[in-house]
Amino acid sequence: MSDKEQIKQCIDLYYAGCCESDSSKIKEAFDNNAMISGYLPDGLHEMNLDEFSKFVSDQQPSPKEKGDKEFLEIISCEIVGETAIVQIREAYLGMIFIDSFSFLKKDNAWKIYTKLFHVES
Repeated sequence: MSDKEQIKQCIDLYYAGCCESDSSKIKEAFDNNAMISGYLPDGLHEMNLDEFSKFVSDQQPSPKEKGDKEFLEIISCEIVGETAIVQIREAYLGMIFIDSFSFLKKDNAWKIYTKLFHVES
């Protein structure tokens, strides 16, 4: 499997975790040292992986159980050696987000190292 395919698989795992409110999928997609930061309508949010995975799991019933529309688009993916920058657009919690992910390849596996998010609408 190519690096780009592995990165897409990681993004799909991340998004499934969000839609299913599944913290184990979130933790599998991210590096243990990951940071998640960005702006929601109420201001700046900064979280480590444990805080973010708890936020995702606290969304009950899950977006999938509520029948929320799923939408995920990879806008760009630039791989440089064992690092990558990926930008996606996704529907989550009734909003459209633009996420900028930085990826690291460690032990032959791509993981999200940082997530910066912006609410588009």
